[in-house]
Amino acid sequence: MSDPHFPGDTPEPRPAPVAAEAARPGWERDTLERLVFATLAEQRAARRWKTFKSLAWLAFFLLLAWAALFRGGSTAKTDKSLPHTAVIEIKGEIADGSDASAEFVVAALRAAFEDDGAKGVVLLINSPGGSPVQAGIIWDELRRLRAKYNNKPVYAVVEESCASAAYYIASAADKIYVDKASIVGSIGVLMDGFGFTGTMDKLGVERRLLTAGENKGFLDPFSPMTDKQRAFAQQMLDQIHKQFIDSVRAGRGKRLKETPELFSGLFWTGQQAVEMGLADQLANIDYVAREVIKADELVDYTRRENVAERLAKKFGASIGAGAVQALRAIPAVR
Repeated sequence: MSDPHFPGDTPEPRPAPVAAEAARPGWERDTLERLVFATLAEQRAARRWKTFKSLAWLAFFLLLAWAALFRGGSTAKTDKSLPHTAVIEIKGEIADGSDASAEFVVAALRAAFEDDGAKGVVLLINSPGGSPVQAGIIWDELRRLRAKYNNKPVYAVVEESCASAAYYIASAADKIYVDKASIVGSIGVLMDGFGFTGTMDKLGVERRLLTAGENKGFLDPFSPMTDKQRAFAQQMLDQIHKQFIDSVRAGRGKRLKETPELFSGLFWTGQQAVEMGLADQLANIDYVAREVIKADELVDYTRRENVAERLAKKFGASIGAGAVQALRAIPAVR
């Protein structure tokens, strides 16, 4: 009895039995040829993929080379004798590895001071602060460059905010210009974190921390802080705070109208900052370039990490991680 099917349909052909295939003359040769052709096709595909990867890496490194030649930074004119105002942006968190790091800001400052066409330097600031170490490095280098290049004028122009470490830097400028609604000040230092010891006690969790050194686990969030450790941390914060205050006093001088709140960590509007001597005048960058420096044209000297540099860092980090894994995989000689 034949298989059921709809009228007009053609039943699918049944595969030939293996025995019949084996009985066909020359089947060994046909099978061998198919295997050989399949192997060759696989090898060609592998070669194409290898060639593609090589070309991709070549394009990547060519991109890096191009980026190195045209990396973010000065867009200064080829004719440096033309007068202009050098602009260096300090935006976002001031931290190692950020665009507002000491590495990038100092490099931009040096380029601006060395350029004879730059009649003045403007620090265009919009930052909530960050590392006192990075700010201190920038502050020191800024003072050094001013003395070396015959006191080429440096002005800080504040946009939205100039707080904490950002104000630390701004205090080294000849004058500070703000908007009436800018946020200025926050001259203080903090060290923050969390403590989970109470929660751990409630949950019945035991912290097993082994150290060599009485205070090696200092600031561990899962361990209690002793009075001695708290006093030590406060002493360190007070010392950094004093360094901050001394720098502000050295930069602002007699313009400061000191009150008990001035160095308390509070911040004020730009209008209040002018009244307190934290800033000098309400103005924007165009006014400073046009009326103060007398050079309307703005040239951006800001150093920024471009996309190619970020990729290079990630690529280098991945290679390093791969090398570590490879070393770990090597059997140790016992």
